[in-house]
Amino acid sequence: MAGHSKFKNIMHRKGAQDKKRSAAFSKLSREITVAAKMGTPDPDMNPRLRAAVNAAKAASMPKDNIQRSIDKASRGDAENYEEVRYEAFGPGGTSLIIEALTDNRNRTATNVRTAVTKNGGNMATVAHGFDRLGLITYPAKAGDAEKVFEAALEAGAEDVESDEEEHRIWTAIDSLHEVARALEPALGEAEGAKLAWRPHMQVGVAEDDARLLLKMIDTLDDDDDVQQVWGNYDVPDEVAEKIA
Repeated sequence: MAGHSKFKNIMHRKGAQDKKRSAAFSKLSREITVAAKMGTPDPDMNPRLRAAVNAAKAASMPKDNIQRSIDKASRGDAENYEEVRYEAFGPGGTSLIIEALTDNRNRTATNVRTAVTKNGGNMATVAHGFDRLGLITYPAKAGDAEKVFEAALEAGAEDVESDEEEHRIWTAIDSLHEVARALEPALGEAEGAKLAWRPHMQVGVAEDDARLLLKMIDTLDDDDDVQQVWGNYDVPDEVAEKIA
């Protein structure tokens, strides 16, 4: 297992999500409904649903909203959402993987392509530059880096990254939920547990490219169908502050 390293700006920027709570709740609700529809509506028996509910709780989504999303799937009147993935090059030689849940592939594909091409990017195959892994997240307050590292090692994780905001625990795909369960006695319930895309290397982004890139990501995030944007970009703090 590797040691700790900073992993900033790789996943979708949290600040943007926090400002769009209603949109975030809509995405969370969709994931909960899809997870409940694909398996049992009991979070204790459905790992994907459990992870979706935990993510909703971490985002302060009301319990009533969570239950309504589960009930929607149970009643059988939920929309038929399909999981789709798009890949693209972004400004400054960056790569993006865009995951969506949609009931209309043509609409989503058009919206994603437009957001990418209007902001200096183009659709391309980039997944070869990422590893598909399980990702478990805890807030920084869950414990110091050494405590989390030891707990993750004991639970069977593959890698841990800690910074001032959170701890990211990486696992093999097929052991994601097993590791998440094993971590609970030491660290409590995880803030999130999902399949993720981890880039092989980070790409530093200069100011002009960063402006376009972050505008692209914000546009994608505004689309109700887009659930998550993963990337290999690293925007330096001083650049992020300039364009915030």
